Amino acid sequence: MSPSENERHHRFLRSFTAHEPAIRAHVRRLVPARADADDVMQEISVVLWEKFDTLREGADFKAWAFGVARYEVLAWLRDRGRDRLVLDEEVITKIAEETTTMEPLLERQREALELCMQKVPEEQRGLLMQAYQPDSSIQTVAQDSGRSVPGFYQWLHRMRKLLLDCIRRAMTQEVAS
Repeated sequence: MSPSENERHHRFLRSFTAHEPAIRAHVRRLVPARADADDVMQEISVVLWEKFDTLREGADFKAWAFGVARYEVLAWLRDRGRDRLVLDEEVITKIAEETTTMEPLLERQREALELCMQKVPEEQRGLLMQAYQPDSSIQTVAQDSGRSVPGFYQWLHRMRKLLLDCIRRAMTQEVAS
């Protein structure tokens, strides 16, 4: 790999890894199933890399990637057009536009959630993370925690409320600053 190709590769990786969670969240809002969203994300990653040279120097990578993601989701929709559970292209376009507009707020909320999660004791944070893993079951997590299933749901509800309150405080403090 030549030095210029190596630098291009590094620039892409830095931009992509910095914005991948936001791009993935954007795709998850447009594609109903997690497995399908993962498949679409793989295609988006390839297309972003292949078209990286078309991104103007200094342009907003995330906005560009959201545009590419939108077209890849629409292509996925066309391929899945026979499936009755797929949203209409016009609906997807509207959702994509709205989520792109909302992305700065969602990014600030994600950052606030990360800060709030750091305040949760490690053992409780582990249980929270375990409860939201794609292949986990609440019954198993409750059992592992030594709680009954109803007791675990109550604890989970309290933790979500505490996190939501923390996020709201963080967002309010951010606006006041």
